[in-house]
Amino acid sequence: MLSITSKSPYAVRALVELHRCGDTGPIPIAELARRAGVPLQFLEQLFATLRRAGLLRSQRGVGGGYGFARPAAEITVLEVVELLDGTFGEDATGVFAQAAAAARSVFAAATIADVAAAEAQASGATMYHI
Repeated sequence: MLSITSKSPYAVRALVELHRCGDTGPIPIAELARRAGVPLQFLEQLFATLRRAGLLRSQRGVGGGYGFARPAAEITVLEVVELLDGTFGEDATGVFAQAAAAARSVFAAATIADVAAAEAQASGATMYHI
């Protein structure tokens, strides 16, 4: 299948926002949803899946929120896509299998940190990591 639902782009957008927040501690999911332009209830479902898969960690209560369980530079877009939308190109054949392989290659080569850096460069912003 060569389909990607809205889950993956929304999740990648929110993960990029989380990366932009740096290592300041847990970021409230409502703040991430607002900054990424993702519906809160939808993002809660997506992040629950990503947390169970070990990409994110969560903290409950006052001052709670989400953070990365693994560095953003180690989380590929392909990993996010396949966690949320299933194996990309799984049943594709012929020219569609070739297209799926090309897309998988692009997704596998791009990390959340790469996407954040590319977006920052495109907007002319400077990213600092301490």
